Amino acid sequence: MFSWMGRQAGGRERAGGADAVQTVTGGLRSLYLRKVLPLEEAYRFHEFHSPALEDADFENKPMILLVGQYSTGKTTFIRYLLEQDFPGMRIGPEPTTDSFIAVMYGETEGSTPGNALVVDPKKPFRKLSRFGNAFLNRFMCSQLPNQVLKSISIIDSPGILSGEKQRISRGYDFCQVLQWFAERVDRIILLFDAHKLDISDEFSEAIKAFRGQDDKIRVVLNKADQVDTQQLMRVYGALMWSLGKVINTPEVLRVYIGSFWAQPLQNTDNRRLFEAEAQDLFRDIQSLPQKAAVRKLNDLIKRARLAKVHAYIISYLKKEMPSVFGKENKKRELISRLPEIYLQLQREYQISAGDFPEVKAMQEQLENYDFTKFHSLKPKLIEAVDNMLSSKISSLMNLISQEEMSTPTQLVQGGAFDGTTEGPFNQGYGEGAKEGADEEEWVVAKDKPVYDELFYTLSPVNGKISGVNAKKEMVTSKLPNSVLGKIWKLADCDCDGMLDEEEFALAKHLIKIKLDGYELPNSLPPHLVPPSHRKSFPKAD
Repeated sequence: MFSWMGRQAGGRERAGGADAVQTVTGGLRSLYLRKVLPLEEAYRFHEFHSPALEDADFENKPMILLVGQYSTGKTTFIRYLLEQDFPGMRIGPEPTTDSFIAVMYGETEGSTPGNALVVDPKKPFRKLSRFGNAFLNRFMCSQLPNQVLKSISIIDSPGILSGEKQRISRGYDFCQVLQWFAERVDRIILLFDAHKLDISDEFSEAIKAFRGQDDKIRVVLNKADQVDTQQLMRVYGALMWSLGKVINTPEVLRVYIGSFWAQPLQNTDNRRLFEAEAQDLFRDIQSLPQKAAVRKLNDLIKRARLAKVHAYIISYLKKEMPSVFGKENKKRELISRLPEIYLQLQREYQISAGDFPEVKAMQEQLENYDFTKFHSLKPKLIEAVDNMLSSKISSLMNLISQEEMSTPTQLVQGGAFDGTTEGPFNQGYGEGAKEGADEEEWVVAKDKPVYDELFYTLSPVNGKISGVNAKKEMVTSKLPNSVLGKIWKLADCDCDGMLDEEEFALAKHLIKIKLDGYELPNSLPPHLVPPSHRKSFPKAD
């Protein structure tokens, strides 16, 4: 294990959770500065792809980028998570948010304009200065003392419109800005309105800017309460079809369906679905602080692989250039042959095609450079990155795993995340196996007369039916034997291999729970234990 890791790991046990995070952060920064940055600088990586990383890029909290067409509920979604307004917030049916707003934690409420923000070394936005005043005048940081923002930061983006005019009138390269954020955030949430499923040209270009960041993308189908169940099925299908045309991955994107604002549902038919989807999305967002170190490590690996490929491309172009005559003609020829050069480099260095930058964009950028000023291949720089990828990364990954086990689970808290964690509005409260948990009467009793009629048709002997007779009735549910076997274990409270009328009623109740789509408990909860068995029944864990 290398020296910086040994020194910092020695104090980890004494330092606790905050220092553990610094250990990983310091390791990532050290690897980048010593192994990757020299390769990037030698082959002008920062001019072609992405600016150099700074300390703030390694130390910043997890960030979420919200992208969508106007009036899909991006700003309202942030308001819903925070449960309070934030400086610069504007909500309306027309295109209201015309700026990028970084919503971050601050001891006092206020806002910082873009030009001041990009000179703050404590914020991870300094490299955005290259997009000029047209962008910086449309960029701000909104700070407020909110519990949610202690764990994450949220980037609100301008609503996307259709048409060439809107793209030109921005005055800066909107897709390039999105790509810059996409490389640094932990989650990209694409929001769609149930009534606005069309993907405009600019939205399509924006999604394509996220190429290589597919693992960060989540899709939210918002305002789903404004359509009925049948329409929702059609809307979901249409959305997946539209996304399939612009996101070229074999995997299906995860789509969360719901109505993400603190107002009554217009259509309550799918309330249970919306609640389950909201909880799934909340869990995904809440896990970001815990996964932040792994995400930064993953991004560093992707960056290092791209830097290697870029070095091979640039050094090959340098090698092919003539020393005296015909430089311009050779340059044009090499640019036109770039797809063939990609294939040649793939074969020569055993590189995956997915690691190469987009051909068309690379050809356009190369037009502006003198190939004779490029550097030849420097094997030592390549070896340093290869060594990092083959050995140093695995050591750092082990360190991250150790720290995850030794530090408390970090979850996003506050705002909407606290609203469904306790009390009767917790997801699943009073449903399935939890139904009747806070009632004095045995919950099975209400249906027991019906179950009793079935019980006495199964030839009970001394008030009990055999397993053979119970099976005849239980298999009519069409549940698999593995499930019925678990139900039998839960219902046979005295473990005598037979069921009395209360145990049989319990078995039927558990079957009903499973058929209604709920999971069975691993052990029988106290409130489901039949009254006549409660004295002798062991308490559940």
